[in-house]
Amino acid sequence: MKTLLGTKVGMTQIFTADGTVVPVTVIQAGPCVVTQKKTVGTDGYEATQIAFGDVKPKRLNKPLLGHLKKAGVSPKAHLVEVPGPSDLAVGDVVDVSAFVEGDVVKVTGISKGKGFQGVMKRHGFGGGPAGHGTHFHRTPGSIGASADPARVFRGSRLPGQMGNDRVTQRGLTVVSTDGERNLILVKGSIPGGKGSLVVIRGQ
Repeated sequence: MKTLLGTKVGMTQIFTADGTVVPVTVIQAGPCVVTQKKTVGTDGYEATQIAFGDVKPKRLNKPLLGHLKKAGVSPKAHLVEVPGPSDLAVGDVVDVSAFVEGDVVKVTGISKGKGFQGVMKRHGFGGGPAGHGTHFHRTPGSIGASADPARVFRGSRLPGQMGNDRVTQRGLTVVSTDGERNLILVKGSIPGGKGSLVVIRGQ
């Protein structure tokens, strides 16, 4: 099971041996603790639950505190279920050693929310003429027909909430890891703002 939880620290750049500049994202990843093992016999499917991020007990409700106490784990802020079989047991710790340089991973996070936006920013529409006298600048244009079908089709690209979605960035390469500081450097950018929770999974 190559899955790890972490927080996005930010972006920087590093230089390779031949002097090439590589843009990287720094992720504070793990250590994560296994808090539950689900099996076909007890739950109908196989999965492993891991927890990340220390938090004060008063931040959690009693059922969650009891669940973590049963597993012998201190209060954690985030719990994520990883589907599929695993050799890990409750109480085991997963850290950045699960990944090595050159691994191809996918990172999932919540993208930055940008509020209510128009079609030009949200969908890349070209807009209308910018000159004087026109009444069509940044509007979406015609969104339906006249008497037939006399409605707007579902799924039309229109203004609305932009961002704040669950996004998975695939095909990212692990550039380096730092076991002492629990850091993973991946090439390129990942979803979310600084300090946001991300899930790193091997492909």
